[in-house]
Amino acid sequence: MLNLLKAILFGILEGVTEWLPISSTGHMILLREFIDLEVTEAFMEMYLVVIQLGAILAVVVLFWKDIFPFTFKPFGIKRDILIMWFKIVFASIPAAVIGILYKDVFYKLFYNAISVALALIVVGILFILFENRNKDIEPKITSLKKISYKDAFLVGIFQLLAAIFPGTSRSGSTILGGISLGFSRTIAAEFTFFMAIPAMFGASLLELRKFGGFSPFEFFILVISMAVSYLTSVFVIRFLMGYIKKHDFKLFGWYRIVLGLLVLALGLLKVI
Repeated sequence: MLNLLKAILFGILEGVTEWLPISSTGHMILLREFIDLEVTEAFMEMYLVVIQLGAILAVVVLFWKDIFPFTFKPFGIKRDILIMWFKIVFASIPAAVIGILYKDVFYKLFYNAISVALALIVVGILFILFENRNKDIEPKITSLKKISYKDAFLVGIFQLLAAIFPGTSRSGSTILGGISLGFSRTIAAEFTFFMAIPAMFGASLLELRKFGGFSPFEFFILVISMAVSYLTSVFVIRFLMGYIKKHDFKLFGWYRIVLGLLVLALGLLKVI
């Protein structure tokens, strides 16, 4: 029962932090300081990636009409959506190639409390600076159709930064990238959500393949966390899309800075 409650808590945290630009990694570091599942380290490494499948399923369900390119008519294709997917694949190349090839190197170098804290703080400051800069500027890109292949690739570079530096936040980095390129907040968030589909499915499949078999207990824990992550994500995505229609991202920037300072204090205490 205790592990079930822990799995629910991990699922809630994943569903919230995967879509808000506040870093799931930073929150997981803090949560694991106080609560941890009674499982092997190998399972935990896989688990923290694969529970994202619940979160990504929420995007698929909520945005089905915007991401499914085929119609029920014979050979019917929604051309705009198909082109968008070509752009998403193009944007995914940097993280897919460099992120996969050097994942273990990045993990050894940067997966620690101090590196994560610095990434949280730096990106938080950038959110505040970019929003202040754009306060009186009308966004150039107000629909997914207006995103060029160049824009998509540049957002993909921002996604790569998140793969290199834990704590950057994949959603935070790509939303920031979109805003810096002139995307409206809504389009930056939507493109980020859609880019997450191949990224998360790919990462999850790699982790499942590497991990091997589950015990019944491990499988149960994983399914519960994914289900909770899905339900939480549905609520959080709807909240975020409503929030950014009237507000900017500065609140998340300040939150990241505070969280980063907490993680930094934790890391320094461990060093001492």
